[in-house]
Amino acid sequence: MRVAVIGAGIVGITTAYELALDGHEVTVLERRGAAAEETSFANAGVVAPGYVTPWAAPGMPGKVLRHLLSRHAPVKLALPLSAQDLRWIWKWWRACRLDTYLLNRTRMQRLAFYSRERLHHLTAELQLEYDHSPGYMVLLRSAKDSAQVEHGLQVLRDAGVTFRQIDAAEVLKIEPAINPDTKFLGAIHLPDDEVANCRQFALLLKNEAQRIGARFEFNTSVARLDPADPGRGVVAADGSVRQFDSVVVCAGLDSAALLRPLGVKIPMAAVYGYSISAPIREPLNAPRSALMDERYKVAISRLGNRVRVAGSAELGGTLGNKRGASIQTLYKVLHDWFPGAAQLSNSGTSVQEWKGARPMLPDGPPLVCSGGRPGLWFNLGHGSSGWALSCGSARAVADMVGGRRPEIDMDGLDLSRFA
Repeated sequence: MRVAVIGAGIVGITTAYELALDGHEVTVLERRGAAAEETSFANAGVVAPGYVTPWAAPGMPGKVLRHLLSRHAPVKLALPLSAQDLRWIWKWWRACRLDTYLLNRTRMQRLAFYSRERLHHLTAELQLEYDHSPGYMVLLRSAKDSAQVEHGLQVLRDAGVTFRQIDAAEVLKIEPAINPDTKFLGAIHLPDDEVANCRQFALLLKNEAQRIGARFEFNTSVARLDPADPGRGVVAADGSVRQFDSVVVCAGLDSAALLRPLGVKIPMAAVYGYSISAPIREPLNAPRSALMDERYKVAISRLGNRVRVAGSAELGGTLGNKRGASIQTLYKVLHDWFPGAAQLSNSGTSVQEWKGARPMLPDGPPLVCSGGRPGLWFNLGHGSSGWALSCGSARAVADMVGGRRPEIDMDGLDLSRFA
């Protein structure tokens, strides 16, 4: 079949590869001039399936309210808040019920573990070389932090995730460069999890997709889908109509606007995240893999010769407006744990500061499903877990496009959640 994939982020690229692998004639339409230039560009890179859980969880509304006036809060509301943002907050609040959370957590983790298997398979099969490091630790500054993660540990046990609760002395054996002046209680160590460079992987897999026949058309905006036959016709910005046998929408945040004229209302909002990336100044002073500061919800990752610090969940505002306090929180956490790790020049030229819009659905799981019209398919709404869910989502949607049953249960990853 001739299949159009709209979007060339990590989700679009993995989808294009899997479809091309199945023998389809794949065309990827991307409005930017290169692949993985938006949400996939500079994320934390952590692949930890046990920690892939809905943002809509019991107690989260209270936590958000308590954080509103905190300078280094991990969750922030920014102005302006649109009517769409307010509707999303209402749906998110309703999804914070315990029964809804438990159901959606199971759905996300099932897809996350499958996705990690697929990521490792592709890496080995295609001999892809990209920056990655094994192991992941959640750092606990105090007994209060330890108590707050106790529920999460039961989640890991239920999911069969290998982890150890370790004290500060053992943490320093695994990550000897941690600042000796920063006092902390210990950590949760997850040896089977990892950190990897999402954008590097995306670019390598794009090349593999091209090698097996996929075509990438950059600087190509999709104005709309043909309302008469949205699974077949794609209307470009110049008004020309492109005909395909199937269309897979992987357009991230733009997916909702693209589908709205068809009467498909997807409650999606941009939850912004930040990162800073800098060259390593001295390898002995840098982290060996990835760590998460539980109090500030900030990840510090080693990606080859660079350190990346990523965090924040900001609802409202605009992509172009970088919040100074959010950036400063990243610098603070880096200085607390690894003060000599990165080259932070006075001019700022060696540091890449980034803000990305994560396309999040209010209840957590993405939509990996039929679009309800012949030939129309969705692979969207992965939020902050796009990297962790991409390979599995892509394989599943390629199976569905090809008329096969996916290898995992896809219950709850379709539009019925929002009926």
